[in-house]
Amino acid sequence: MTGYPANPILVLVDVSLSGELRSGAAELIGAATSVGTAVALALAPSGNSERLGTELAALGASQVLIAETEELSSSVVVPTVDALSAAAAIVKPEAVLASNSIRGRDATARFAARSGSALAVDAVGITRDEEGVIAHHSVYGGAYLVDSAASTGPLVITLRQGSSDLRAEALQPNIQLLQVDPSGTPDATITSYRETVAASSRPELRGADIVVSGGRGLGSGENFTLVEGLADALGGAIGASRAAVDAGYVPPAMQVGQTGVTVAPQLYIALGISGAIQHRAGMQTSKTIIAINKDPDAPIFEIADFGVVGDIFTVVPQLVAAIESRRG
Repeated sequence: MTGYPANPILVLVDVSLSGELRSGAAELIGAATSVGTAVALALAPSGNSERLGTELAALGASQVLIAETEELSSSVVVPTVDALSAAAAIVKPEAVLASNSIRGRDATARFAARSGSALAVDAVGITRDEEGVIAHHSVYGGAYLVDSAASTGPLVITLRQGSSDLRAEALQPNIQLLQVDPSGTPDATITSYRETVAASSRPELRGADIVVSGGRGLGSGENFTLVEGLADALGGAIGASRAAVDAGYVPPAMQVGQTGVTVAPQLYIALGISGAIQHRAGMQTSKTIIAINKDPDAPIFEIADFGVVGDIFTVVPQLVAAIESRRG
């Protein structure tokens, strides 16, 4: 395979076991295009190459490499690392970009160790200077912004989902099948799997453009209908503080924070959340933050772009009514 573009950025996109492109691909390709030319890599069951290649080109991938599997691989992550190694050997990228998901972190860490490359995890943005690609990070609970770069070789980056709103223009499909030689590296194996589809009209918390979160100030799980109503009015996802999760108001999967889900939406609304450092670490890089809390000294107001000091049980219904009246 020859003819790869200048300044190639190798983008590993997530594909489900059934061959469906997962969310986040547009964000990754858009970020890659801002610093170079996106070359997408996808692993998929055979028979899906043309469809996936067309979808990825529509998201702005200049070229698409597909590593086909004849049947569902029983290995968890090694085939992905093998494909990354094979793709990097022929593309010779300036950087490798993947989602900061569980699979993305696992695959890129193994690839970086195997190739001796520098690894930059949980970046909230990427840029470049005259020396190469730079990853930007929010660290110490969002207290500092720091940069990292590779002194030699490609920089391997995992990008926090929802952190970039850059999108690339659609291109004509340029699809190539990638030959991958299995490394035989030990790996956990899949004995069986069952895909479940969540029956919800709301977007997934991780990667959502709008997130409405509730805290201990709601007082009970039943009162989370207040959060649901505002989220549905805005077409957003629902989150929660650790205090709300610990109190049993909502399941742990909804927790936003340092020990929960890290989000970076365009709009984050905090209802009855005091703003402890643990929670702020998981949402502080949101583009716009709105806080509603009856305590004027709540720490959440320190990072909020807009704040309302008031009773959420009075303010939120008025806000939902105002939103719905504008739509009507």
